[in-house]
Amino acid sequence: MRFLDLAATSAAVGATSGRRAKVELLATALRSLDPAEVPAGSGYLAGELRQRQTGVGWASLRDLPPPAAEPTLTVAEVDAAIDGIAAVRGPGSQARRRELLGVLFAAATADEQRLLVGLFSGELRQGAQAGLLAEAIARAAQVPVAAVRRALLLAGDLRAVATAALGGGAAALAEFGLRVGRPLAPMLAQSAPTVDAALDATGAPAVVDVKLDGVRIQVHRSGSDIAVFTRSLDEITTRVPEVVAAVRALPARELVLDGEAIGLDAAGRPLPFQQTSSRAARRATPSTTGGTPVAPAVLAAAETTGETVLTPYFFDLLHLDGVDLIDRPGRERWAALAGAVDESLLVGRVEVDDAEQAGEAFAAALDAGQEGILVKAPEAPYDAGRRGAAWVKVKPRHTLDLVVLAVEWGSGRRQGWLSNLHLGARDPRTGGFVMLGKTFKGLTDELLRWQTERFLALAVERGDWVVRVRPEQVVEIAFDGVQTSSRYPGGMALRFARVVRYREDKTAAEADTVDMVRAIHAGRAGG
Repeated sequence: MRFLDLAATSAAVGATSGRRAKVELLATALRSLDPAEVPAGSGYLAGELRQRQTGVGWASLRDLPPPAAEPTLTVAEVDAAIDGIAAVRGPGSQARRRELLGVLFAAATADEQRLLVGLFSGELRQGAQAGLLAEAIARAAQVPVAAVRRALLLAGDLRAVATAALGGGAAALAEFGLRVGRPLAPMLAQSAPTVDAALDATGAPAVVDVKLDGVRIQVHRSGSDIAVFTRSLDEITTRVPEVVAAVRALPARELVLDGEAIGLDAAGRPLPFQQTSSRAARRATPSTTGGTPVAPAVLAAAETTGETVLTPYFFDLLHLDGVDLIDRPGRERWAALAGAVDESLLVGRVEVDDAEQAGEAFAAALDAGQEGILVKAPEAPYDAGRRGAAWVKVKPRHTLDLVVLAVEWGSGRRQGWLSNLHLGARDPRTGGFVMLGKTFKGLTDELLRWQTERFLALAVERGDWVVRVRPEQVVEIAFDGVQTSSRYPGGMALRFARVVRYREDKTAAEADTVDMVRAIHAGRAGG
């Protein structure tokens, strides 16, 4: 299949508003792919590269060669070229990667270049979400959409499901099941602003789990073979020996467990997320001061390997000794979990009958330094890969009114607009501002246009990449926490910062102070 035809489909899907029309466009493209092109081509339609890591960032996409006048590329040739780029390693790799990238883009027409930039940057916005692609795969392969969705949930890989459906139909899709050793897309939770709203979604009685601010893990065990996967289904087994040791110490022979791995301090309280994710946590020891206990097998593994401690805590069991549990009600799965896993490895859990009890559980979780709670409907099955109302998370929501110190020119779809905001908190001691990070999250096209005009008017220094502005504009920022950071002078950075709104009713002198940020960082301020 010509890559140009795939680029045309992508552009047409992005320009089409109707769901049925989008599905038909995608299905037509899927049917046009050669069998060997399906893994790459179906991924391109989803905005994904088959090669998860290519080493190509935005800097490499700035200076591209002029587009080709005539189309010559096929989907297979593009996939092979990206394979070559992703395989570059060692001394001189950056220059070699740029060379190969230049060859690929020089062979691409303007429309093909636009698609390639979106794929390499991960910012292809064409409206082809997983649900649409499931319908398109079903239509292209003439199989029930329910069969495609089920396979997607269990496989967690759209490309594999598309290949199976187009190559083997419903029979091939039926072969996708929960297979120990092969990760499946995890069940996800909706968000609610309050405990009451969460209970409205799940109903009562409900189960309330402590929400840990750790790394989502899915652990598969078959005999002595143990594999640990992340939420994105990447394998991290060799990086978490203490998780492996904890699961190896369990009596069951076959398990698929869902949980979190988290770093703890010496008192058993959770460490900041970036310390967990980077494995820079201090060694944890069993606490006698009210913190979270650490399983002996976890500590033994850490002592043996010299690794830092990431303790696993499990909240669901999907398979036990030959029996799949994903379609069983949560109450049954959790009872099986309690019987198969030592209590020291279980997430804190209580059953509640009303909002008052759930609120008490929420307060207790926050007092223990945890991220929040998950409210769960006990009769719901494990809805792999879906974000439904059966699980609802509640976290404290922090907001601050900060001052914009500079703005970066955007790239990709934001090219030509001032986009990434440099955010500062007021320092009452110096009268200046302390930078806390950057964000472009939450910015609509309308806001991008408005802020480009606004900040060019406030500019005091215009660089090719960064425009520095007078610190006058206040913006309300929502974020999930404050983490330690050596990148910024204040030693702190906002986590998952996103724009809520611009505050025309506030001056910079009324912005929130760096002292308030430090209080949130230290856990002394609510959200």
